[in-house]
Amino acid sequence: MTTLEQVEKLRAMANVSYDEAKTALDATNGDLLEAIIYLEKQGKVNAPIGGGYYSSEKQANISDKTYKNTGWEKQTKDSGGGTRIISLMKKLGSFCLKMIRRGNSNSFEVLQSEQVKVSVSVTAFALLLIFAPWITIPLLIIGLFFGFRYRFTGPDCSGNTVNKAMNSAADAAINLKKSMDK
Repeated sequence: MTTLEQVEKLRAMANVSYDEAKTALDATNGDLLEAIIYLEKQGKVNAPIGGGYYSSEKQANISDKTYKNTGWEKQTKDSGGGTRIISLMKKLGSFCLKMIRRGNSNSFEVLQSEQVKVSVSVTAFALLLIFAPWITIPLLIIGLFFGFRYRFTGPDCSGNTVNKAMNSAADAAINLKKSMDK
């Protein structure tokens, strides 16, 4: 059973007479979308320009059989959160690239008596800590007891508090070693 509200809505959207709208709705059991397709197949409604599909949520402003972007829209964008996910992935990717660039411009140095023995990029050092911490961390601790010191150098490491903390750890290891010798 077709209601007057459905007939008026279809009539406004498709720019057809009441009789044509009622006939189309009766033929499609009151389904607005199917009624529009029915009218399109009969040649009473033109298909949207560029393909797409009909949206029955908005009112169509139709003048001289041309369609405006108010009721007949070509839906091309993901109506879900796809664009947000892509945007988030781009931001995450640019953040990672920025951190890699910063890590490659700075270095981690191993010193023995103020002489640099090993220098490696911070990126490589971070990868060692992430993927082989059971080797890297014990070597760093053992190195402290053999008189090695560690520091970060580079454009982003001036006045670095991490370097001060590493010097304090080296001093503590030396003091512990001296107290064990006594």
